[in-house]
Amino acid sequence: MKTTVFGLAALHPDFAMLCVDAPTGIVDTTREHLSLAITLGLPVFVIINKIDACSEVTIQQTIECLTSLLKHGDGFVQFKPYFIQNEGDLIKAADIFVEKNICPILPVSCVTGQNIDLLKKFLNILPPRLSSSEQEILSQLPVEYRIDHIYTNNTSNEVVVGGTLRSGTIHEGDSFLVGPMSDGRFVPTKVATIERYRVPRRIVRAGQAASLSLLDIESSRLRKGMVLVSPAVNPEACYEFVAEISLTMHHTNTPIHKGFETTVQIENIRQTAVIIDMNIDELYANEKAIVTFRFKTRCEYVLEDARLIFRSGQQTKGNGRVIKVFSQNQQNTTT
Repeated sequence: MKTTVFGLAALHPDFAMLCVDAPTGIVDTTREHLSLAITLGLPVFVIINKIDACSEVTIQQTIECLTSLLKHGDGFVQFKPYFIQNEGDLIKAADIFVEKNICPILPVSCVTGQNIDLLKKFLNILPPRLSSSEQEILSQLPVEYRIDHIYTNNTSNEVVVGGTLRSGTIHEGDSFLVGPMSDGRFVPTKVATIERYRVPRRIVRAGQAASLSLLDIESSRLRKGMVLVSPAVNPEACYEFVAEISLTMHHTNTPIHKGFETTVQIENIRQTAVIIDMNIDELYANEKAIVTFRFKTRCEYVLEDARLIFRSGQQTKGNGRVIKVFSQNQQNTTT
């Protein structure tokens, strides 16, 4: 589950494809993955796989359970199921499903190849969520590049990072700040080269994933969860932040309270945090609370209005939104 959460939160996909096993039907993992996609605001379409491995009756039962989940599921945003049966259906679905709150559904078989051609066509015609004008606006903002992989170039011994550019534009030779380090500082570095899909590039724009080789920094000082930012941003690291949170409906055995320890995922950040303050004594399902989290291990670069997911073990406990960030110099003293 942690890999799924990291991929959805850190890589900023345009869409989420929810795969349902036709013989097995809807399971807890299905509900969990749907909840995660909705929490992060991702449009969802469903592929019902292995339709060759069960009877038509079983397939219909799975479809009925799926339809019920999409229409009424566990307090989620309600979706209108839209079944794709031909090319006309998939073209219409690709055009309207983001705006109309519908969920396209396509039964397929990887064994017989049934409807695989429709799936490929559907993926090819899906429009990007960011229009060219929106991407241009983001590209004019200061650089915020979220690091999710660290490599070392064995030939040149340069540090190579992989990640997604959330805003701004990066050119070869540009200088930035990278961090936060263990002490909260951001240190200067320079972009030597850029690659996208293993092809050298001179530039990367907002919304694109790319690998960057960095100068003047050792790989041992870098980790997942760091950022590369413009010096003009004057970035500050934090240990504590305030968030408005709610509990996931399908994991409601116990409430949470002050002192609750959980794994928090914000963008490319994944770290254990403790609730050190709450505006209510206990938080139950169907309720919201304003809480203050404190990271246990190290400081991070967190921005207001960022979405967060928190989990316990393999279960997603809840989600929320960051509403205030305390820099290291402004730390809340509540304990």
